Order: sequence, then C-alpha cells, then structure tokens
Amino acid sequence: MHAVQPHAADPTPVPDVGIVLVSNGPGELTTWVRPVAQRLQRRLLTPESQASLALYLVLVPCPNGTGREHRAAAPWGLFERITPANRFWSLLLRPGRFGPWPRQGVVVFLGGDQFWSVLLSARLGYRHLTYAEWVARWPRWNDRIAVMGPRAASRLPARWRSRSRVVGDLMADLSEAARSEQPLPPGEWVALLPGSKPAKLRVGVPFLLETADRLAARRPQCRFLLPLAPTTTVEELLRQAGAANPIAARYGAGMPELSPDGDALITPAGTRILLELRSPAHAVLSQCAMALTTVGANTAELAALGVPMLVLVPTQHLHVMQAWDGLAGVLARLPLLRWCFGVVLTLWRLRHRGYLASPNISAARAVVPERVGPITPAQIAAETADWLASPDRLQGMRDDLHSLRGRAGAVAALTDLVEELLPAAAAVARPDS
Repeated sequence: MHAVQPHAADPTPVPDVGIVLVSNGPGELTTWVRPVAQRLQRRLLTPESQASLALYLVLVPCPNGTGREHRAAAPWGLFERITPANRFWSLLLRPGRFGPWPRQGVVVFLGGDQFWSVLLSARLGYRHLTYAEWVARWPRWNDRIAVMGPRAASRLPARWRSRSRVVGDLMADLSEAARSEQPLPPGEWVALLPGSKPAKLRVGVPFLLETADRLAARRPQCRFLLPLAPTTTVEELLRQAGAANPIAARYGAGMPELSPDGDALITPAGTRILLELRSPAHAVLSQCAMALTTVGANTAELAALGVPMLVLVPTQHLHVMQAWDGLAGVLARLPLLRWCFGVVLTLWRLRHRGYLASPNISAARAVVPERVGPITPAQIAAETADWLASPDRLQGMRDDLHSLRGRAGAVAALTDLVEELLPAAAAVARPDS
C-alpha cells in the first residue's frame, strides 16, 4: 500500500481502472468496507482481468469518525492507497498530490455524507455508485444506486428508480463471516461495547466496568468480553478507567490491571474481562448470550449477528456525550459553544429522538431495550441478570433480530453493480464465488 503523503515521482505503472471506496467511521469500515473490498479483490483483481485494477480507500470528514480509521484499515492489505479524512479537502483540490489516479474508475459510497462521494466522483471523472441504507440523497448524480430494501427504494423519486437495484442489507452477511474456528471457553458470556470515540469511552469504560463487577456478584457464572474497536487501544481503555478521566471517579470499579499476558483487564474486585484485539470480532461476539452497548454502528452489527442487547445512553454526562452528527454536532464541538450548546442539543435530541438503536429504527418498534436517562450500573446489572435468568425472553429477542435481517448476498450483489460500471476491458469471466 502506498503511503498517504504528497506524491513524488513514482515509477510504478498506474492501473488502468480504479475502484474508490468512500467511508467514514470504524463501524462502517468493519461491516461494509472490508467485506466489499475483500469480495472485489477476489472477483476483479485476478490474472483473468484484461485491465489492471486497483482498490483505493478515501475517508471523509465526519463527526462519527475518530481520525484513526486509516490506521485500522492499513493492516488489511486490501488497498493500493488510503487517504485519511483530514486529507480529504486537499485530495479534492489536488488529487495528483497524493499519487497518480487511473483515468477511469468507479467511486462507491459506503458511509459518511453522500455528498462527499458525489464531489469526489466528479473531481476524478469516475462513475458513481451509492449504497443507500435508508435514503439516496443525490440520485441525479449517481450512475447506479444500490438500496438496502424496499423502504429506501420507495423514497427514490420515480424518475430515478430505473437506476436503483435492491441488493439487501450488507450487515446480513456478517453471520456468514462469524462462522469460524474461534470458540470461546465455556461460560455465560456478556459482551461489553463502550464505543470507539473518546466521548463515548469516557463514559462507557467506567460505567461498564462497574456494571461488570455488579453483574459478576449477582451471577458468578458470567464471563465478560470486550472487543477492542479497531480505532482504540488498550492504553486508551486504561486511561479512561483511571485518574486521567474525571468521570471514572464517580464509579466504583476502580483502576483495572492488565493481565500478565495482555489479553484481559482485571478489576480491583477481581472481575476478569477478556479483550478481543482482533477486528472484526464477529466470531466471538456471535457466541455471547447478551451485549451491553452504546449507540452506533455496533447495534447494527450485534443485530446482524443475532446477539440480544441492552443499549445504554447515560444522560448524567451530557456535556461529554456530544457525538451527534450533522452541522449541529460540529457546532456543539466548537470551543466557545461546546458545553452550553452541546447540552441543549443533546437534551433536544433525546426528547425528540425516536429510536436510537439500528434494529429499532429498522423495525420502527422496540426490538431491543434502550435505556436512556440517568441510569446506573446497579440498575443495568440487575436488568441484565433478569434477562440472563430468562432464556425464553432472550431467545425471543434473538428471534426478532434474526427476522429483521435480510438474506445473505448483499456484498455479492453490490460487487456485481460495481462490475457493471467498470469499463468493458476490466470485466472478468464470472465464476461462482
């Protein structure tokens, strides 16, 4: 993979065709970008292709991003070049500064603001495909639109519907990826997902550590798993659990220690929390009886895997829970307005929120519980223990989540659409794969 530095003379031949995947945050990278890139690589980057192709990843500015997504994607080895979000505007102004681009290509929107991919496709002179989970906002400037389901398709103006195709839910393929040889040790496993952004970790880490201690006291058979987000480090978890985070002092777990082999956090009460450092963690998550999670793309991942969950938004820390998207979220993070505007904004969003978890939004009903308010670890531990003691109720939630999931095959269908937009020379014989 080429470095994302201003480009100097490069003797490497420029590929004939480029496929540029555009995305934003860690959830979209794991659940959309990676499986699509892997499929494209298997299907198109083959000796049978009559043209040389290359995959590129462009990350776009987004309040839901961490700024470290490019580091998370680099070890995958899937991309010719990765452009970080903080270089996006430079890329639009002077694309050649970061390396040569093929003369022909396709830009594929897989997360963020759809307008950024419209701009990029126009700047590069490439064709454009949008994956629309709920709505395609700029159909006029899309050559093709891959919609998740009938709901998104129905929201397209009639004149643009001929450009669309229902491909299904990219999340639906996660269950296939989860079938791997990575069994967890026996036990009643509960997953803890505190988030990936600093604002969420600041609250989520101490809150969930105390919750784990209290739940372990109620149900000693419980075992705990914490999948590390690809943009987070173990050091960041420890920092948010300690004195560097003033919120941590309001919770009773105390500062955990890292186990000698580095694979677990151990709280002062003796609760052991296994760390899953590999990403994505679908194989181990799919084996959990339940998950305690913040809002975000992780709720869609858990739903696709059929993992029952409680979705937690502790509103007693509104001044740091300003991880909203859009212009309002940007204003809430400005130094002079951050505290006052952020609190007002968050209170308004919570009062007019509708549903926050992805499966609830999709179903337009409460499939999984959302606990929004000045909740405490004691309350959440007690509720989690009640759910775990009621396997029939848990199975009912699991069945509801499975019923929301579309048929597998969306990744393959999206890849087919990308191939249709490529120049004829880039086509390959279609094997069953």
